[in-house]
Amino acid sequence: MDIYLERFLEDIKRKKLSDNTFDAYKRDVERFYKYLNKKNLTIDVVDEELIRIYFQELSRKNMANSSIVRNIISIRNFYKFLIKNKYLIYNPTINYEIPKVNRKLPEILTIEEVNKLLCAPDTTTIKGTRDKAMLELMYASGMKVTELLSLRTSDINLKLNYCIATGNKNQERIIPIGSFAVKFLMEYLKIRDEINIHKYNYLFLNLKGFPMTRQGFWKLVKEYAENTGVYKKIDPYCLRHSFAVHLIQNGADIKTVQELLGHKDMNTTQIYSLISKKSRIADVYMKTHPRA
Repeated sequence: MDIYLERFLEDIKRKKLSDNTFDAYKRDVERFYKYLNKKNLTIDVVDEELIRIYFQELSRKNMANSSIVRNIISIRNFYKFLIKNKYLIYNPTINYEIPKVNRKLPEILTIEEVNKLLCAPDTTTIKGTRDKAMLELMYASGMKVTELLSLRTSDINLKLNYCIATGNKNQERIIPIGSFAVKFLMEYLKIRDEINIHKYNYLFLNLKGFPMTRQGFWKLVKEYAENTGVYKKIDPYCLRHSFAVHLIQNGADIKTVQELLGHKDMNTTQIYSLISKKSRIADVYMKTHPRA
């Protein structure tokens, strides 16, 4: 690995970014290095014209606009690191304008669709009992997938009905959880020792006794959605998004939802108010228009 890249990765690792963010930085800068190697160029000879050509090439490869923006930010931060540490004196990305990203509204499940999804696991089996507990807790808490899968048994208190989620930079927040999630977590904990053959402290394990992965969680969400006839474009975050919108629809204030989700910026949470408003308009129309 190039010494500059190696030191850059060591630097951002010390900042305690999430695993996903770190992996994105690493992947983006490594892709840029491969591009330079193909052209027999080094990092110190890159100019603004080459930067422009590189990002145009990413666009021609049909890379999503949001991914291109992330690549620009990754490479720009890489050059900032090089300049800060006096490895280089020129940042060729500094004048490159970051394109605007049209943010898509997340897919939201109706309460009926959520109920279908949550009732899908077969709780007469170990797998179904675990899956039921995971899905109920996800919807009850609105946690991110990484937060859910990082939970340890000590992070949940079923007597006082709360859990402790650890977000970016190890920031913790206490989230209340409802009676349904508590009930099925209790059922899961009764059988958890049967699969915890490697003695992990992580709350959710796969059937081989190892910590549940993002890919494993995504696979089970997708399978249950297909089996129950929920045909919306579902991702592992659909229950988090639905959690937020359903709270707002039932009268929760936006500040409380922001704190529950762990958002630093209120603008990030405001999107759920917009979705809730659009949903109410559509609902009123369907109930009141004579030809609806």
